[in-house]
Amino acid sequence: MKNLIKSIVIASAVALTLSGFAGCSKKTGTANNNAVVGITQEPGIFDPHTVVAAGDEEIIFNVYEGLYKYDSKGDLNPCLATDVAISDDASVYTFTIREGVKFHDGSDLDAADVVYSLKRAAGLLENQDGTALVQELDPIKDVKAVDGKVEVTLESGNTELLSYFTTGIIPEGYDNCQAAPVGTGPFKFESYNPGQSVILVKNENYWQKGLPYLDKVTFKVCADMDAGLTELAAGSIDIFPYLTTDRANQLDKSKYNILSNGSNMVQIFALNNSVEPLNNLKVRQAINYAVSRKDVISVTMDGAGVELTTAMSPAMGSYYDKSLDGTFAQDVEKAKALLAEAGYENGFNITCTVPSSYLIHVNTAVELASELKAVGINMEIKQVDWATWLDKVYTNRQYETTVIALTSSYAPYDVLDRYQSASSGNFINYKNDKVDELMAKIPTIADTKEKTELYHQVLKLLTDDACSVYLQDPTTITAVSTRLEGYNVYPMYVQDMSQVKVTGN
Repeated sequence: MKNLIKSIVIASAVALTLSGFAGCSKKTGTANNNAVVGITQEPGIFDPHTVVAAGDEEIIFNVYEGLYKYDSKGDLNPCLATDVAISDDASVYTFTIREGVKFHDGSDLDAADVVYSLKRAAGLLENQDGTALVQELDPIKDVKAVDGKVEVTLESGNTELLSYFTTGIIPEGYDNCQAAPVGTGPFKFESYNPGQSVILVKNENYWQKGLPYLDKVTFKVCADMDAGLTELAAGSIDIFPYLTTDRANQLDKSKYNILSNGSNMVQIFALNNSVEPLNNLKVRQAINYAVSRKDVISVTMDGAGVELTTAMSPAMGSYYDKSLDGTFAQDVEKAKALLAEAGYENGFNITCTVPSSYLIHVNTAVELASELKAVGINMEIKQVDWATWLDKVYTNRQYETTVIALTSSYAPYDVLDRYQSASSGNFINYKNDKVDELMAKIPTIADTKEKTELYHQVLKLLTDDACSVYLQDPTTITAVSTRLEGYNVYPMYVQDMSQVKVTGN
């Protein structure tokens, strides 16, 4: 059970402080029935079946829709499907497809489009050279239309798969999503100007009658936080997510409402378990004990974050194991002792490769370097651009340590799937046969209590192995112009513009 729909979505943007808003023109799009959203990551992928970065997800959430879709409360609801029947052994999912839905190109949604999209996402379709088009839904064995419905047959029973059917549905045979995205969402793709903006326009034929309210949404690419705050204060940007508390407090409250919510993100000081000396358990434990999560949150988020000890946020409710809280409370002497036991009584040198665009991660690395120095570990910080980070660190795993934030769908399996040894999202090169065994077992369990206990066992193993240093779930703080209403802060990385409307000037 590897690589279910989005094995990892990287919140390279917890980006709040991450970067900002150079190049934002005066009064851009804030007049009439339009809105401008400041974004802190250059868009890269518009294909719903290959997207990996959260900064891309937040945009295309408005363009594509799946059979199911999350709402602002984190609930999973029917979308392009009106319901689903799941076989007793959870090996067959049969979806009833919603009628009266049109794609942005004017064609009608039907079962054939869903079959094509799911097969494409599952890697069941081939290019001319015989290679799979996409490989995101690999537990799927077959997809076919049966009496107007769509029947999905899995390789084996899986009670955890429904949340993964949020993957975008596209027209049958369509394969130009990167250049010209076509979905069924509330907004249509109009243009992408690299380094500047992505512009979406109203889908006049949207199946949810009366929505959306806005005629146009501009996602403006910004590169400097201070310049961005200046533009925000001037009214050139309507919505600015991922603020820190201190930055939010600088804004004129008569012009902006400040909204917040838990983000269900996991900021991680990732340790490459396959390189020395990080392949040594005592060294990884020492690093965990050397770190003050409270200080990291204070420095990077002005205190607006939740301390983490393991790989899941408390936002996941009962699936989170509270008994693990405080496992690695800062203890410098214990860290030194563990390093000595591991044969590194004089410490060692190490490099942290961090995406330069994201100030929160850079600032975190700086704070971590200071704390590690106290136990004899000298950490050099190497800043790289986002494309290089994705290639070198995430894809090819050519690094020692990094700081990044991980997102997932609001489902525990999606949070932990990346820790399976064979997962393409396992960029920390973690391997534990027991974790693999438990993750393979979880989808076969129907009883919620038993399943929850298995998740707790996985979290305990990840913590016992000190596989990386889990730092915080940063609170998402968003400034929204008082000229708008209807914006909701999701407990996941989403900019949902479908409910936003202009109510003032």
